[in-house]
Amino acid sequence: MKLTIERAALLRALSHVQSVVERRNTIPILSNVLLKAEGTKVTISATDMDIEMVSSLPAQSSQPGATTVPAHTLYDIVRKLTDGAQIEFETTGEKGLMTLRSGRSTFTLSCLPPEDYPLMAGGDLAHNFLLSASDLKRLIDRTRFAISTEETRYYLNGIYLHAAKTDKVDMLRAVATDGHRLARMEIPLPEGAGGMPGVIIPRKTVNELRKLLDEMDQEISVSLSDTKIRMTFADTVLTSKLIDGTFPDYDRVIPTGNDKILEVDCKLFAEAVDRVSTISTEKSRAVKLAVDKGSLTLSATSAENGTATEELEVRYSAPAIEIGFNSRYLLDIAEQIEGDGARFAMADAASPTVVRDSADSSALYVLMPMRV
Repeated sequence: MKLTIERAALLRALSHVQSVVERRNTIPILSNVLLKAEGTKVTISATDMDIEMVSSLPAQSSQPGATTVPAHTLYDIVRKLTDGAQIEFETTGEKGLMTLRSGRSTFTLSCLPPEDYPLMAGGDLAHNFLLSASDLKRLIDRTRFAISTEETRYYLNGIYLHAAKTDKVDMLRAVATDGHRLARMEIPLPEGAGGMPGVIIPRKTVNELRKLLDEMDQEISVSLSDTKIRMTFADTVLTSKLIDGTFPDYDRVIPTGNDKILEVDCKLFAEAVDRVSTISTEKSRAVKLAVDKGSLTLSATSAENGTATEELEVRYSAPAIEIGFNSRYLLDIAEQIEGDGARFAMADAASPTVVRDSADSSALYVLMPMRV
């Protein structure tokens, strides 16, 4: 194999695919990326057996072929080469070695046989639809902070994507929960997504997908089955296994009769929570909200640090209520609200509270209270 690639294009492709590769691997070939050169194109593949990412980029190939090289080492080399450089790859008759040349630099890397590289079988992905990059970003950004990291409840370790109805309108809905908070975001159902099964996209796949979206602004082709999902971008394809489990009936935890409505300026509220929570203990992070006609008093107390209080002017006309929350969870939700106002619908100090963006009804958050 012999080919020449422009550094910037290679660095961009490698930055995507190498992040799929785990730092510690019991199977040596999974530490490598697969390079395949054909004509004017080279494809770079990486997998951890659950996710596969394949990036295509232009290259001048004088000798087609394939090899596998250590992913993180190759990425570090390319990162440190000079901007605008041309990089030449060559595998000779000598087995297990590849030479990389750029300017006056020469590296010889050890390789493993490309025929041993595991490829994910695509299978029949019967459901296909298109999503805009901005819609997919919103579905991920508004929900991923609530994904559970508790491995025992593995079915909560991802975003549940499914078709649902809101006021008799078909929607594509993303939901994540860790048992303490729930985030739900929806967009109009794309054409072709009507019969799709409900799928749980794993946390690592969600994070890799989000990194790709930072550089994309075109439509993404989504194909899925009960067990796999594939997202196709202009020059990158991400295929992933799905979490094999049943997502809980989240509608049961979304209260409908909360009648104590509090409206706050989201930015001022987040800043106040952040200040007051400085006092709360690292373990509980508890902040108390005492709400009465037109005013909200935030307070935190800890045996080691003392006390803190702050008052805010708010819109509230229901009976007075005191309720406690984890300050980190409050700040996570406040971060997702793009409008000026946040709307809290509360019932009592022991029941879940619903939070929404006052100006945008497409996202909904449920927060369990704490004893304070």
